[in-house]
Amino acid sequence: MKFGIMVNEGPYTHQATDSAYQFAKATLEKGHQIYRVFFYHDGVNNATRLTEPPQDDRNVVARWSKLAEEHGIDLVVCVAAALRRGICDENLAPGFRISGLGQLVEAGIQADRLVVFGD
Repeated sequence: MKFGIMVNEGPYTHQATDSAYQFAKATLEKGHQIYRVFFYHDGVNNATRLTEPPQDDRNVVARWSKLAEEHGIDLVVCVAAALRRGICDENLAPGFRISGLGQLVEAGIQADRLVVFGD
């Protein structure tokens, strides 16, 4: 089965990001495919390389980057939501790219299921 994932919440303020990441890992471990992960609203904060969590905390941004690198996952950040929050190409973490809502629509069309995390 092919999944699209939408993340609407920031990395350290809501459980949605951790749930989305764990869902993606479990999906891949079961042999399914992730078509795309689309970050929207405050979820775009998952994509900034400017995040520096304490050493004893999880590095949410690095986890997404590593997952994308290992499995060839397309990590897309909504351009309008990103620009509102000061995120641009120059401060994106590895593996992320900025694009428009058309990428979310395409994920909904191409994937068998689109799973949304956060409000």
